[in-house]
Amino acid sequence: MTNPFFAELLPALGLPPGTEINVTGVGDMPSAYAVTDLAAASIGAAGAAVAAYIDPAAPESVNVDRRLASFWFQTTVHPRGWSLPETWDSVAGDYAARDAWIRLHTNADAHRKAALSVLGVAADRDAVTKAAALWSAQDLEDAVVAAGGCAAAMRAPEDWAVHPNGAAVASEPLVHVDTQPGNAPSASPLDPRRPLQGIRVLDLTRVLAGPVAGRFLAGYGAEVLRIDPPWWDEPGVLPEVTLGKRRAGLDLRTAEDRDTLKGLMAQCDVFLHGYRADALEKLGFGAGDRRMINPGMIDVCLNAYGWTGPWRDRRGFDSLVQMSSGIAEYGMRRFKVGTPTPLPAQALDHATGYFMAAAVVRGLTLRRMTGDTTTARLSLSRTARLLVDHISEDENTSIAPVTSKDLMIAVEATGWGAASRTRFPLEIPGCPVAWDYPAGPLRTSPPTFMEPA
Repeated sequence: MTNPFFAELLPALGLPPGTEINVTGVGDMPSAYAVTDLAAASIGAAGAAVAAYIDPAAPESVNVDRRLASFWFQTTVHPRGWSLPETWDSVAGDYAARDAWIRLHTNADAHRKAALSVLGVAADRDAVTKAAALWSAQDLEDAVVAAGGCAAAMRAPEDWAVHPNGAAVASEPLVHVDTQPGNAPSASPLDPRRPLQGIRVLDLTRVLAGPVAGRFLAGYGAEVLRIDPPWWDEPGVLPEVTLGKRRAGLDLRTAEDRDTLKGLMAQCDVFLHGYRADALEKLGFGAGDRRMINPGMIDVCLNAYGWTGPWRDRRGFDSLVQMSSGIAEYGMRRFKVGTPTPLPAQALDHATGYFMAAAVVRGLTLRRMTGDTTTARLSLSRTARLLVDHISEDENTSIAPVTSKDLMIAVEATGWGAASRTRFPLEIPGCPVAWDYPAGPLRTSPPTFMEPA
């Protein structure tokens, strides 16, 4: 099956000519855009990167099931005797401002407090609705962002195209890669059944793209250590994205914990981070500092709004980028409804996560072959740019629901109770996916890597 994303995606990720990704399965998530094609392409590309890491000269072709890929862009956990937490808090959502729609992202306490302080109301949805209606969408967006919150006024795609940040993002590569000369290439053998075994990944990412990348890398053997501050929680997604990871906590406001992070950075092979563009610099971990701490480290980062425009330092999430970039407005217009129509999944997050994973594995491949190291930068907005070029022509799309045949055989002992999980959509011959740790709450492990066996 031909996938419309491969022509741009494979060269952008540096995958070798002749890369074979076989797409099977039927169905499409209902959307104005080719979201299921994006799901299959991004997961397949990450798998192709692993195959090329195992054997750069003659990588195996990989298979990806588009129906299962759709589920892995949504919910894979099926609790047994317990319930998944709500994804959104009571305030988050779309509101009709005086002249246009606006979305408030308030899952984090600080972001919720910022939005409510601007509106001058308590955390009551009716009160927020009434207050938002008195503002222009642009003024409310500006005020909430200035207060440290997260909001996005709905724009049409054509308006985003001429917006200073939209225009900047459109000119950026999907994956921006810098290569630095390194040491001698590795001669150590790898196990093709667990090709990333022995690779240490330091994961400083949160909702949602970066954690997806770490989950993928853990599935093929990497040791992923996730670090969170003591006040952070994201209960709505933890059962999905903590799979396969050890989870520790550090407070980078303290010198002691910054020293601990520096020690972990010196030991890792891969550093994943999703802080705003200027945040690590302010903590003393700018790009030059990181390279001095560990010259051989593969450094892969993302942000919401790209790296060259005026919004490069702005807080953002998938649902906000969908509003800013015109995705939600085009869906509303296409289906002739009266409210913003987002994607049927947080597809920008998930796709960018698999792109990050592919960038990591391509970096590891280069390091193994030449000794050189790479830094890669990605953004949700640039992934959105990729998606908006691929409109879905079918207005009657659907996916057959999950059945017992779609579940993994083993029951997962998550930190909240037993659960089944949907089978992973990717098949790499001779290289099964497997996670060494079940999903669980944050900050349950010490901030150390495991000693080699």
